[in-house]
Amino acid sequence: MTSTLRKHLAMALGIATLLAAEVTPAVAQPTGPSLLKQLRQDTEAIHALGVSGVQARVIAPGGRQSVATSGTADLNTGRTVPSDGYFRMASTSKTLVATVVLQLEAEGELSLDDSVDHWLPGVVRGHGNDGSQITIRQLLQHTSGIRDDLPGYTTPAEYYQQRRDVYSPEQLVARAMAHAPGFLPGKGWEYSNTGYVLLDMIIQKATGHPARREIESRILRPLGLDRTRWMGTSPTLPRPHAKAYQLFGPGSRVDVTDQVPVDYENLSWVTTTQDENDFFRALLAGRLLPTRQLAEMKQTVPVSAQVQELWPDGRYGLGLVERPLTCGGTYWSHEGGDGGYITLNGVTDDGRRSAVVSMSEARGDTKQHIVEQENAASDLIDHALCAGGSGTP
Repeated sequence: MTSTLRKHLAMALGIATLLAAEVTPAVAQPTGPSLLKQLRQDTEAIHALGVSGVQARVIAPGGRQSVATSGTADLNTGRTVPSDGYFRMASTSKTLVATVVLQLEAEGELSLDDSVDHWLPGVVRGHGNDGSQITIRQLLQHTSGIRDDLPGYTTPAEYYQQRRDVYSPEQLVARAMAHAPGFLPGKGWEYSNTGYVLLDMIIQKATGHPARREIESRILRPLGLDRTRWMGTSPTLPRPHAKAYQLFGPGSRVDVTDQVPVDYENLSWVTTTQDENDFFRALLAGRLLPTRQLAEMKQTVPVSAQVQELWPDGRYGLGLVERPLTCGGTYWSHEGGDGGYITLNGVTDDGRRSAVVSMSEARGDTKQHIVEQENAASDLIDHALCAGGSGTP
């Protein structure tokens, strides 16, 4: 991402012309007109900030749902934003990884207190990094102290030069090992994509299969999430999708749809608002993890002061974020931002009410734009979830 704040969240994690709103057929009956009206207003408010395209879906108890879209999928043609369009999942996939790790713990295949060295001897070494002192739990919760050094673009020229560069997990970890840790393990909080690269490697070591295969067999197929797909090193997305744009500064808005995510093993997932809603609802409803493991996932610590600017009073569990609701209580989520796509989501503690908003432009040129986009999307999630009452008691 193009600003230090978004880069540290999305990379250290890593919104024109038309206004349109639509309602799509729902699984059951649509939600009430007041929620739909609010959803339309919220998607239009995001678009009004300058975000090219927005799609949002709310699912209420019983499967009732509403969808609203705003803006355009293509600034050249004015094509309407598809209400069921694909987008890059980005860091939301960390919740998939965490779910698999906790399933393996429930099966006795690993322990959250295992050290990184237990599974990957000698991999986390150098400049004060010590894999014998870092646990799987700390990787999951971003309390390991491991710093990121992921390649990324901050200008249009860098985007065109780097957009199809491919790095192996070992290369990404090696880059991180060139830096001293930010703090001793367990003594701070800093978002670390490298920690989740290591978790992918641990899953493969424990199961004999790439993490993506375990995600497919353990989560996607059982839930019927056939529109959540791992794209590998493909620089494109399935159709339909809105084009992704990055605002690098005044007069510098670039179509960044064509690219390979730098951490392609972990971040090459694409999905839809329907699938993302269904995943979080199933997770919080207890359909993917035993009670003990879901409770472990929801044991949270405060995020850093920098990330608090985007997630006020936010707390991080094991691949799951807890945020407050204005109507009381909290909700669970894990946003994702990469390659022009910024997506926020939320689900109540019982898994019965959820919302996802995906934006196909990242206004990352200034801190003000980043915070405005984040706040507008957070407001949409809050309004959608509070329409049914409070979240976690």
